[in-house]
Amino acid sequence: MTDTAAKPHLTRAHSLELLRQMIRIRRFEDKCAELYTQEKIRGFMHLYDGEEAIATGVIPVLGDGDRIVGTYREHGHALVRGVPMNEVMAEMYGKSGGCSGGRGGSMHLFDRARRFYGGQGIVGGGLPLAVGLALADKMAGRAALTACFFGEGAIAEGAFHEAMNLAALWQLPVLFCCENNGYAMGTALARSESQTDLCAKAASYGVATVQVDGMNVVAVLEAVQGAAQQVREGSRPVFVELRTYRFRAHSMFDPDLYRVKQEIDAWKTRGPIHTYSARLKEQGDLTEDEFLALDAAAQAEVDAAVAFAEAGTWEPVEDLLRDIHTPEGAT
Repeated sequence: MTDTAAKPHLTRAHSLELLRQMIRIRRFEDKCAELYTQEKIRGFMHLYDGEEAIATGVIPVLGDGDRIVGTYREHGHALVRGVPMNEVMAEMYGKSGGCSGGRGGSMHLFDRARRFYGGQGIVGGGLPLAVGLALADKMAGRAALTACFFGEGAIAEGAFHEAMNLAALWQLPVLFCCENNGYAMGTALARSESQTDLCAKAASYGVATVQVDGMNVVAVLEAVQGAAQQVREGSRPVFVELRTYRFRAHSMFDPDLYRVKQEIDAWKTRGPIHTYSARLKEQGDLTEDEFLALDAAAQAEVDAAVAFAEAGTWEPVEDLLRDIHTPEGAT
């Protein structure tokens, strides 16, 4: 396991920005859950409650030229990357003003200008894509890295092993970010994997690894700054295991019968927002009024995004076949 670089000094402004981003994600997700029950958002939807410290700690470390490949639980990643909340919410509604033109929905957010290469609906599907993007950057001589997010369930997929092998073999600049929330859909890690040390699996390919508490936004930031530095300086992959927990079920269709309430409640005591805000208050860097102001600002942003989505238009019926390839001679 590899050590990270020296701990960064966080200014008060930086500390409050970390808190702001986590609150934005939580308020957005809470609203999406409400809208889903009203059937204004349809299809599959996977929420990020409890995991906000990861997107918030990882993504600001990346440069504008770096690439991001997400999973289907990617709303928080898109928001922290700078995809406008209006466009993300419109995409959730399936409106043409969405970041994917209303065609992707919850699982397929995409923003080429911000080098956000989508949520991926297939478990592990983003891993080969990330390796390909990193290979393209290396061949073109571009000084960029690709950050790839995936859950621990993806490690059971062949794509993980193929991606790790090629990234190590070709020394590609990939930052592999494994969001280990303990359950691949409804199956606990120990019930599906004989080797539950995920860093050991990555290390078996000669990839440097680091493990971090994914509920602690500062710990995530510190670990990823060091890991990203290793990727850039060595043009080689690094695997980061971020131990976290999702407070909601796997998806809005999941009855969540595989976890006991006591386990969920125990993890909620380590929730990244309330533990970090409490820490800032203890340090004298945050008052209750400031916290409430951040929360109110996030809620106002969410309300504006909902209004934008509600006022948006559907893609015209005559455009529905646009960008769809039909082989010659097919009917």
